[in-house]
Amino acid sequence: MPRYAVLIDGGYFKKVLRCFGEPRVDFRKLSEAVAFGDERLRTYYYDCPPHLSGAPTEEEKQRQASFDRFTTALEFLPRFQVRLGRLARLETADGPQFQQKKVDILLALDLAKLSLEHQIQRAVLIAGDSDFVPAIQIARDAGVVVQLYYHVPPYVNDELLRTCDERVSMSQAFIDAIAMPGRR
Repeated sequence: MPRYAVLIDGGYFKKVLRCFGEPRVDFRKLSEAVAFGDERLRTYYYDCPPHLSGAPTEEEKQRQASFDRFTTALEFLPRFQVRLGRLARLETADGPQFQQKKVDILLALDLAKLSLEHQIQRAVLIAGDSDFVPAIQIARDAGVVVQLYYHVPPYVNDELLRTCDERVSMSQAFIDAIAMPGRR
């Protein structure tokens, strides 16, 4: 039976969910909704913890605790793995800005490794960033079919759309099917 892996850019997926009113998602249902009869090797969720200042505010502590509960719940799901980068603070003319670091490279490395080691025949990617294009090309060269699940808005890079084998625009019906009942 062919195997697939789901690779989710958490920052991108959160932006998508905002377009649908921020429903709470059942990630097990999400992983099953893209199965098409194949066996799932694993679902990978990539993100980074929220910013904590040197003397964290109550709001920062609550945001961190919520993030920790979320990622712990994901890790207890069967065949799920959370991969974390870090949040970097950048000083700009408009004040401090925060940028994810290592998240995209972790996803790209996992996609390339799973493909080159022939652990999967299909990769389901939820992302919108062209940083993944080289890894997608490696996966395709290794014989892996790469399916991109996306939504506009947020922005999806044209090169990313062109590079993937198949593209699925996430609709309201798709989001409703993977949402937790009564939890918005």
